[in-house]
Amino acid sequence: MSALFSPFRLRSQTFRNRIFVSPMCQYSSVDGFPTAWHLVHLGSRAAGGAGLVIMEATAVSPEGRISPGDQGLWSDDHTQALKPIVQFIQSQGAAAGIQIAHAGRKASTDAPWRGGGPLTPAQGGWTVMAPSPVPFAAGFPRPEACGDEDLRRVVADFARAARRADEAGFDVLELHLAHGYLLHEFLSPLSNRRDDRYGGSLENRMRLPLEVTEAVRAVWPDAKPLFARLSATDWVEGGWDIEQSVALARQLKARGVDLIDCSSGGIVADAKIPAGPGYQTPFATRVRNDVGISVGAVGLITDPLQAEQIVRTHLADCVLLGREFLRDPYWPLHAARALHSDIPWPAQYDRARP
Repeated sequence: MSALFSPFRLRSQTFRNRIFVSPMCQYSSVDGFPTAWHLVHLGSRAAGGAGLVIMEATAVSPEGRISPGDQGLWSDDHTQALKPIVQFIQSQGAAAGIQIAHAGRKASTDAPWRGGGPLTPAQGGWTVMAPSPVPFAAGFPRPEACGDEDLRRVVADFARAARRADEAGFDVLELHLAHGYLLHEFLSPLSNRRDDRYGGSLENRMRLPLEVTEAVRAVWPDAKPLFARLSATDWVEGGWDIEQSVALARQLKARGVDLIDCSSGGIVADAKIPAGPGYQTPFATRVRNDVGISVGAVGLITDPLQAEQIVRTHLADCVLLGREFLRDPYWPLHAARALHSDIPWPAQYDRARP
């Protein structure tokens, strides 16, 4: 039997297999509301056989969006707009997940296909915030350093978004602590230059992400799994690294996080990342072995045998695919054939089954 297609249980949720759709921004929302694009994009991956479909980084506040086209969850109206998408994903046998985030100093940028650069006020941009007034890169604005009131609001915004995600019917919630966005900015010494209780020592730099985790777990139902995506390393000397990630993962586990989604990078624009097939999987394995928590491997996982080997040899408990799902929404159906596993196809497509 294929390990990749074996069921996977976390809390009361059983995933039909261990192939998860990684959250990928579509930059196609309007005022934070999903469009027909999201229903088709996410729904087709559910129909394609994924065990879990995670919606893109969804902003907990308007200023927390990466771009004006980002999905949002800062109002009850957003909750209602997401319900049909959640229901369709679940109707296809997949679990529905959502990642909630605040973009921090990487907010207020244009869509990638328009260059992805910072937006001026005349272009609809807004003031960005960060732990310290350190720009992301040359040409990016100098962010405003978060004050105490800002920090309290961030924690409350994450908790409110989590409650709305539950009301929308999502089965899984993921906290975005990676890729150079606000919570990762507090973790990394490269972006956090504070000298108060939120900066300096590892304990202090972890403080805000852990406060957010506690506030979210308090409102997210106990029966539902909570994930956290980490950048396991900044790929820069003196930055966030795997040792600190292991320490953070221990604290996250103690606060009710069920799975660590192990990615990397994003805190600076010029990091030299040695990308290659499965290049981030060793981070997931290290966290799994040292912390005793479920982990997901992500990053250039493209081949069914590669994914099977990761799960079968316990390098990770599941795999998260991003770009490969953009290339092939039905990757799990094709992977099942390659691994000689018999899994159901959508009834409407069954006549095309090999």
